[in-house]
Amino acid sequence: MTNPQPVSTTNLDQYGDQALPWPSVADRLDTVAHAGRDVLTVLGTVRPDGRPHAAPVGSLWIDGAWYVVTGPGTQKGRNLARNPACTMTARLEGIDVVFNGEAHRVTDRAELERVAEVYRTHGWPAEVANEAFTAPFTAPSGGPPPWYLFRITTASVVGVGSSADVNGATKWTFA
Repeated sequence: MTNPQPVSTTNLDQYGDQALPWPSVADRLDTVAHAGRDVLTVLGTVRPDGRPHAAPVGSLWIDGAWYVVTGPGTQKGRNLARNPACTMTARLEGIDVVFNGEAHRVTDRAELERVAEVYRTHGWPAEVANEAFTAPFTAPSGGPPPWYLFRITTASVVGVGSSADVNGATKWTFA
């Protein structure tokens, strides 16, 4: 899988800056992924009563998609089981981005094994057991094992420049 390509770009900047180019965001995401750098990401989900829920998560950008792991009994896990709509925010070098889309549970053995290998290279000793992950430990908010893997399918991304050399605000829409 490769990075998704937007089908449309909307310049949201009110100060006359040009729309931010999607390839620069994709390059930043790939740089983070290949360098194994930790990036602050926050997963937003929807509670059954419609209220939002947000939680910092240890996510990975792999081949053009965000992956996140959580226990089925956690608030985010229960929310995603009922409603896949979600957001993932990330602070990248020079730009803050919000991904809007849906998170779907990954149960395919080959995909689970591929993502577990990436987690292992980042220091988390994930192993595939049935259709989930196990390990000697996880984040304190992850709940007890097994942990489910979710892949976020991106519908749109909003990016806001956050450094002196990246100015502007842009929305990219994906197929």
